[in-house]
Amino acid sequence: MQERLTPATAGLLVLPPLLWAGNAVVGRLMAGTVPPMTLNFLRWALAFLLLLPFCARVLRPGSALWPRWRRFCVLGLLGVGCYNALQYLALTTSTPLNVTLVAASMPAWMLGMGALFFGQRITLRQVIGAVLSIAGVLVVLSRGDWDVLRQVRLVPGDLFILLATACWTVYSWLLVRPGDPPEIRGDWSYFLMAQMVFGLGWSGLFAAGEWLAAPRHIEWGWPTALALAYIALGPAILAYRSWGLGVQRVGPSIAGFFSNLTPLFAALMSVAFLGELPRLYHGAAFLLIVGGIVVSSRKARE
Repeated sequence: MQERLTPATAGLLVLPPLLWAGNAVVGRLMAGTVPPMTLNFLRWALAFLLLLPFCARVLRPGSALWPRWRRFCVLGLLGVGCYNALQYLALTTSTPLNVTLVAASMPAWMLGMGALFFGQRITLRQVIGAVLSIAGVLVVLSRGDWDVLRQVRLVPGDLFILLATACWTVYSWLLVRPGDPPEIRGDWSYFLMAQMVFGLGWSGLFAAGEWLAAPRHIEWGWPTALALAYIALGPAILAYRSWGLGVQRVGPSIAGFFSNLTPLFAALMSVAFLGELPRLYHGAAFLLIVGGIVVSSRKARE
C-alpha cells in the first residue's frame, strides 16, 4: 500500500537525482576512456563485489530468489543491464543538453505507462505537476533564454536515452508489484543483489558484444579507478536503494517527478566546476520542479 509523501521519503527520492547528475558528468568524462557497455558492466561488477559480503545468503541454492528468478531476470535486464548502458551510450553520441532534454520526459512516461499497462488513473493534479516539472527542466536547459531551445537538434543518438527512459519507467512500475518473498523484499541489499545477479549477466553479455563488434580499449589510471568507485557506490548502490524504497512508499507516478531534479543538480554542478555564481533562472527552475512535485503529490497527502 502506498503511503503519503513524507519529508523522509522526499529525502530518499532527492538523493538519486543528485547522484545521477554526478553519474552523467562522470559518464561524459569517461566517454573516450572506457567503452559505454563495458563501463556499465564494470560499474555493476564492482557494486556486486561490494554488496556480496553482506548478502551472499540470497544467492544460495535454497534461497527464495530462485522460485522468482524470472521477475528478477526482467528487473536486472531493465534496471541494471539496459538503463545506464544506454545512458552511457547516449553520452558518446549526443550532447548532454539533448540527453537531459529527452530524459525530462520521465514524468509523462511514468503517467502514460502506468495508465496503459498498470491500471493507474491519471489525475488532473498529476498532469499539472508534469507540466510544471518539465517547464522547470526547460528553464534550466534554456538558461532562461527560450531561443536556446530552438537551436536544439535531435540526432540518432538521442534514441538511446529515449529507450533508456522507457526501460527505467517499466522498471519503476515493476518495483511496486506485490509477491516478492519477504526474505528478499525486507532487506534492500538482498533485493538489489537479486537484481544484480541477473543484471550483471545481461551487462556482461552486452559488453562482450561491444568488444566483438569493434576493437576497443580502456585507458586505466587513477581517474578511471575513481570514476568506477563513484558510479558503483553512489549512482548504483545508494541511488538504487533510495529509489527502490521511495517508489515502494509513494508509487512511480509521484517518484517520477523527482527525476527531473537531475538536470537542475547537473546545472548546479556545472556552475560549481566553472566557478560561476548561481543565476536567477536556477531559482525559478527549482520552484517549478518542486511545485510540480508538490502538486502531483497532494492527493497522496490527503
